[in-house]
Amino acid sequence: MKKSNRLTLYIVLGMILGILTGYIIFNSYANDEAAIKKIADNLSILTDVFLRLVKMIIAPLVFSTLVTGVAKLGDIKAVGRIGGKTMLWFITATFVSLFLGLILVNILQPGHSLNLPVPDSHASAGVSGTDMTLRGFFRHVFPDSVIMAMANNEILQIVIFALFFGVAIAAIGEKGLPVVKLLDAVAHIMLKVTSYVMNFAPFAVFGAMAAIISQKGLGILLTYGTFIIQFYGGLILLWIVLSLAGFFVLGRSAFNLLGRLKAPLLLAFSTATSEAAYPRTMEELEKFGCDSKIVSFVLPLGYSFNLDGSMMYMTFASMFIAQAYNMHLGLEQQISMLLVLMITSKGIAGVPRASLVVIAGTLSMFHIPEAGLLLLLGVDHILDMGRSATNVIGNAMATAVVSKWEGSLAKEPEVLQEV
Repeated sequence: MKKSNRLTLYIVLGMILGILTGYIIFNSYANDEAAIKKIADNLSILTDVFLRLVKMIIAPLVFSTLVTGVAKLGDIKAVGRIGGKTMLWFITATFVSLFLGLILVNILQPGHSLNLPVPDSHASAGVSGTDMTLRGFFRHVFPDSVIMAMANNEILQIVIFALFFGVAIAAIGEKGLPVVKLLDAVAHIMLKVTSYVMNFAPFAVFGAMAAIISQKGLGILLTYGTFIIQFYGGLILLWIVLSLAGFFVLGRSAFNLLGRLKAPLLLAFSTATSEAAYPRTMEELEKFGCDSKIVSFVLPLGYSFNLDGSMMYMTFASMFIAQAYNMHLGLEQQISMLLVLMITSKGIAGVPRASLVVIAGTLSMFHIPEAGLLLLLGVDHILDMGRSATNVIGNAMATAVVSKWEGSLAKEPEVLQEV
């Protein structure tokens, strides 16, 4: 069995064992919430350690791969051409994701059918909204210190600096070659470090699932079952839309790509973070036949501009809360919400519980009680699992499509080996 397939199997086993362990703990300490919380906190240490290790490698990996990718493209015209095609796909995918969430929430009306007590409109959800001003947006995009951006894992700010750095290296020609070679070596070293970190993933998955089920029990899935099923149905529909868009450009090889993504998808799903799947996604895209220069350029940008699963959730969740409070938003207001989210959602990568943060800001802008977020906090982790997996598909498909548009996709991608 291939090493990647073994890791996938271990992740699945970790997920199953985590659910069983959480269920046993939940029933064994049914009347002792303090004991359950203490056990869950201890179990979540496994996940916290893994996510810290992932965050440890993301900044140097994104910086080194993006700089070498831009530098190897050769000139500013190539960067502009590829960047333009990339942003065209990202903006289109963002609009489709937000619009799809808006359509589904209007058709399904989950806020009216949940039948749960609505929190007091003055209650605090404990989530601060984003700065919705134009100035606040640009202050978040452009770093005043690249060191601080790396320390805080502000991916978009790292991307901005890396773009300038890579273009500057390409502009000075041969003098920049030693730096390119150095960063190329750093990128390969970080990928090797990543392979070591990924070996800890099954334990992290076990800890994450055991912690959430031990605290919430399987009953949380039943209470919010309809809402969860409706949202995941929307994600599946988004997967189909993204796959069909990929098929239109890539042909049948789009499905080959989806088959390759099973390990990154499982990792993102089980840890509820698409960052954890970044290195494996990069590896699978290169095996699929994408030019490493395109992968190094497009994929990091995707983690700031193309979080499709999170986009769909933002309109879905915002309208869900409005429905729960029996607030009617007209077509004009809903379109305004969509356009606001298209802007404010950019650059949220690396922000803890980023989707909730942006939703909180959007709710206040449209005078929807922020307390409505309390309806979602109990199941946000479960919903985030699906969002994270969808983000992986969206970014992988975008990278493959841009590679195809650039004529840099291998005609016969490496055939998937059987287990």
